[in-house]
Formats: sequence, structure tokens, C-alpha cells
Amino acid sequence: MPKFTWEGKNRTGKVQKGDMEAPNEAAVTAALRRQGVMASKIKERGKGLDIELKIPGMEPKISSKDLVVFTRQFATMIDAGLPLVQCLDILARQQDNSTFKKILSKVKEDVESGSTFADALKKHPKAFDELYVNLVAAGEVGGILDTILNRLAAYIEKALKLKKKVKGAMTYPVTIIGIAVVVIAVILVFVIPTFEKMFADFGGTLPLPTQIVINISNFIQTYILVIIGAIIAFIFTVKRIYKTEKGRAFMDDWALKLPVMGVLIRKVAVAKFTRTLGTMISSGVPILDGLEIVSRTAGNRTVEKAIQHVKQSISEGKTIAEPLEKSGVFPPMVCQMISVGEQSGSIDTMLNKIADFYDDEVDDAVANLTSMMEPMLMLFLGTTVGGLVIAMYLPIFKLAGTVGG
Repeated sequence: MPKFTWEGKNRTGKVQKGDMEAPNEAAVTAALRRQGVMASKIKERGKGLDIELKIPGMEPKISSKDLVVFTRQFATMIDAGLPLVQCLDILARQQDNSTFKKILSKVKEDVESGSTFADALKKHPKAFDELYVNLVAAGEVGGILDTILNRLAAYIEKALKLKKKVKGAMTYPVTIIGIAVVVIAVILVFVIPTFEKMFADFGGTLPLPTQIVINISNFIQTYILVIIGAIIAFIFTVKRIYKTEKGRAFMDDWALKLPVMGVLIRKVAVAKFTRTLGTMISSGVPILDGLEIVSRTAGNRTVEKAIQHVKQSISEGKTIAEPLEKSGVFPPMVCQMISVGEQSGSIDTMLNKIADFYDDEVDDAVANLTSMMEPMLMLFLGTTVGGLVIAMYLPIFKLAGTVGG
């Protein structure tokens, strides 16, 4: 019969540990319950490694999918009437992600110690952001935690879907350009020198395009380490500049003004702003607190400044729509719909409708971007790779013509 090590608390709250032989984990739990012990950890001895290796930075990350599944299951359990601590205990035990499992166990311990659920979550910002914590706090105060958790799960799912759309739009061109750069580099560094040696044996003057390609190949071979170093230095410099307040403000503002990508970035920002604020207002979070959280999660300094200006204006007694329109970041149609929502007292409903509309707009923008970039990428590949091939064969054609004549 397998032996289990266990840890739990008795009726007085004292932590107890021990070993027990039992056919399975459920039998251990039942036996401990008869003894008045609530088990928090049960592990079969000899199964798996007793020593847990911890490598800094190598712990599994908590994905949005992990958070959605947890939130959905938690909402179902709360709706079914299960106690909060029992829900956390069950969800922590069945969690496959070791990092998330530890966090849920700590949250459960904090709740057992008398903390509110929101305060316990607040200690783990890497797993639960400000939006999550504030909505849970509103749900606890209002007694509608299950409803809030379902809204949170729906919000995270839609935000994840939006993120995937943007990533999908960028993956194709980045992959194609990356492959093109590798192919061109291989041709210039390894193929062209072979042709150059062959042409040198032939003698004679090379055509201008061929000579230009050979010169470029020689330059890259001579200064390849300098070029790689310059690229790394450029990326490092851009990252350092982006970390500064002025640098990030300039780059974020510039990103919104890009011809095609700028439109997509703006639509994503509008969808994220309206979805997040609408979810918070409908969940009972005060509008000023909601705007503060939304501004910090905007992801763009220009959008963040516009939202902060809206918050300042509201604190002075103004509406949301007026400062939004003056910012120039949000389209007039969005501002008008928000104004209608304010006047009718259904601002949260209107915000969610705008978010749904802009989700579709992002779909269209991604499709347009992809359809526009495909011919441009094909033209780029054809011009560069085809140009290199033609330049290398020009001397051969010239030689063939001379021999034929």
C-alpha cells in the first residue's frame, strides 16, 4: 500500500504533519477529516522528486489561458455555493502550472488568515493585475463575486483574442523579411565569392550590376562583425531610449501616425480602452478609479496622457466625451457614442458596444494589412533575390554572346 506525507490544520488552527498508509489520496483526506484535520498538502512518497529545483527566471509563466480557466472554474464554484477557501484549495491542487499553484496556495493561506480575497490577490501582481484585483474587490463588496468573475473571464478572453489578431498580423511579414535577409546574406557571403573567383579567371570587364553586387559582397565579408555590432548597438540604443519618458512618448506618438500600422494601433487602443472601462463601470468600480487603471494599462503614452486628461476633467465636473474629443486620439464617432451613453445613463453598455464594433474593425484592419503586405513582400523578394541572380548571370550571358558571335 502506498505511503503519503500530509500537512494540514486541526480545529484550533495548529499546523500538523505526518505520514499515512492508504490506497489513495482521497482515503487520506477522509481519514484526516475524521481526525478533525483539514489537509492542505498530500503527496505520495517516492513519487516524483522530493527536491524541487528552482532556477531563477525558469519558472513557468502564468498565461492568460491559465487565468481564464481559473476564473471560469472559480465563478462556477462560488455560484454553486462552495466556500471561498475550499474553492481555492481545490483549484490549487488541480493546477498544472507550478508557479500558479504556489500563488493560489498562498492566496488561500492569506484568506484563511483573515484577508479579503482582493487583498490576497493584490500580493501577486504578476498573476493578478490591478484591473483583476479592483473588480474582485467590487464583487466582494457588492456580493456578486461570481458575476464579476464571469465578466473578468469574458474580458480576458476577448483581450487575448485581440492580442492574437495583432500578433498574427505581424508574424507573417516579420517571418518573410527574416527569411529574405538570411537568404540574401547567404548569397552575398557564400555564393557571390564563388562567382567572383570564376569571373576573375575569365578576365575582362564585368557589367556594372555585377560589379556593384561583388563590391557589396566584399564589403559585408570585410565588415561583417562591425555590421552585426552596429545592429546590436542600434537595437540596444532604441530600447534604452524607449525606457526614458521622453523617448517612449515620442515613439508612441510616432507609432500612431504611421500610415497603415498607425490605424491598426489606434483601433486596438480604442477597443482596449472601451472594453476595460466598460467592464469596470458595469462591475461597480468608481469611474475615476477605472480611468486611472485603464490609463496605466493603455500600453501607449499618448493614449495614457489622453485618458489622464479625461480623468482630470471629470474630477472638475466635466463629461467624458468632451476631453476625449479634444485629445485627438479617439475618433469623433467614439466620442459621440460615449456622449450619448452619458446622457442616457448607460455609459457601460455603450462602451461595450463600441468595443465590439472596434473588435470587428481590428479584424478588417488586420485583413487589409495582410492583403497589402503580401504583394509588397513578394515584390521585395523578387527584386532583391532576382536582382542578385540576374547580376551574377550577366557576365555568363555576355560571354555566351561573345563565343556565339
